[in-house]
Amino acid sequence: MYRTAKILIAASALALVAACSTATPYAPTSEAGGYGFSEQRIESNRYRVTFRGNSLTSREQVENYLLYRAAELTLQNGYDYFTMVKDDTEKSTSYRNIGGPDVNYYGYGRPFPYYGYGWGWGPSEFDLRETSRYTAIAYILMGRGPKPADPASYNASEVQANLRSTIVTEQ
Repeated sequence: MYRTAKILIAASALALVAACSTATPYAPTSEAGGYGFSEQRIESNRYRVTFRGNSLTSREQVENYLLYRAAELTLQNGYDYFTMVKDDTEKSTSYRNIGGPDVNYYGYGRPFPYYGYGWGWGPSEFDLRETSRYTAIAYILMGRGPKPADPASYNASEVQANLRSTIVTEQ
């Protein structure tokens, strides 16, 4: 019984690590744990579309997913093309110490109540890991008929056909 419990705990931990170590799949935000796509209708043919990726999702993939979602939304609403009225990709970078001494707010090692709030004691070596996450946002205007000559306009069917092979829907 004890051995079975250990195996189940180890398998659960491995599954959790595997789930955390993959890029954001193409899914609605609520299904992807805070990452993924979302949209908000602004007018009958205008939407704000967002795709938020985790630290393992490249900028290119985040932007592809945003374009794919815009095309999907356009076709679902009975339109033929969409124009990116405004778009932007934001980068969020954070830093985390992944090694070095155990430094707390009193200093190095165990708390020393008499000296140096916030001043390190002992070696000051540490190893920082940079983590970047991308969020792509676009305001789109949907239309029917032939796509305009505007370079910011996209044929929704063509976008879907050309990007379909890059879309990963499950982890």
